Amino acid sequence: MLKLGLLESRSEHWHGTAGGHDGEAMDFRQKIAVVTGASSGIGRVTAITLAQAGATVIATARRESLLQEVSTACRQHTPDSCHISGDLGDKAFAQHLVDETVERYGRIDILVNNAAVPMHRSLYEIAVDEAEEVMRINFLSCLWTSFAAIPHMLLQGEGGEEGGVIVNVSSFVATVAPTHETIYAASKGAMNSFSRGLWNDLAGSGVHCVLVIPGPIDTPIWDKFEDDNAYSGKLYPPQMVADEIVAAIGKRRFEVTVPRRNPSLVTARVLATLVPSLIRKGVARMNPVSKKLVDDARDRAKAGQRMGLGKKP
Repeated sequence: MLKLGLLESRSEHWHGTAGGHDGEAMDFRQKIAVVTGASSGIGRVTAITLAQAGATVIATARRESLLQEVSTACRQHTPDSCHISGDLGDKAFAQHLVDETVERYGRIDILVNNAAVPMHRSLYEIAVDEAEEVMRINFLSCLWTSFAAIPHMLLQGEGGEEGGVIVNVSSFVATVAPTHETIYAASKGAMNSFSRGLWNDLAGSGVHCVLVIPGPIDTPIWDKFEDDNAYSGKLYPPQMVADEIVAAIGKRRFEVTVPRRNPSLVTARVLATLVPSLIRKGVARMNPVSKKLVDDARDRAKAGQRMGLGKKP
């Protein structure tokens, strides 16, 4: 069910630099922005940062109570901001989200596709239905909302006007996929290729696409990892990503990695491009697949089971 929330504002302080980027071409004060996956992490901070910049924000995610908090925070800056709760893994809801926005506000200027779920697990333990669910939320929701929004943005961009901006929030794991991140990396890799294709297909239309590639960002996603070999290095604040998103929208950038010019990310990107075998060896050495995982999967195969734990043919 689709739920629309318009709530009274309450005090909540967020510190960022929205609206203060030099050389921004867009006046956010007249813009309508949809932010998916807005209940926490990057999506939450991005929604509020866009509202601080003057955009009317429609925040969406599955968790109604958390969305209410985001909606309230946005309404401190733009009183017409609201939230719509629902499952982005459902094509009908993803399309309805855009249609509802245009019906209510008359246009959609910014679409931030940020909704995602983690999948940090051995490939042998993942059932195909689980993998498909990750692809639906992490990539297909982006495709569904974009396809729904582009016709409206094309009409808005007629006559050389700004049609709109689609922002796709990916992940650096699509560049260098760690062990146990195969499905998550695949979902973000699909988003990367989709975004880069849109650059060419949308040229001259007045509609622009931005690809944002965050590195390790401090979000609740890390709380779900129980793997001792999972990443345990420095995490960067989600506000850093939100600020880059606002700047990229205003300046019509095509691709942004966050944090920018980080030596580790720059080196990894170069090596993945020029010496992919070295990256594979490095990942295998830092986070090897245990023999027990392979043996257990082989035993399940002998018992006639499909991929995943206990999945029968």
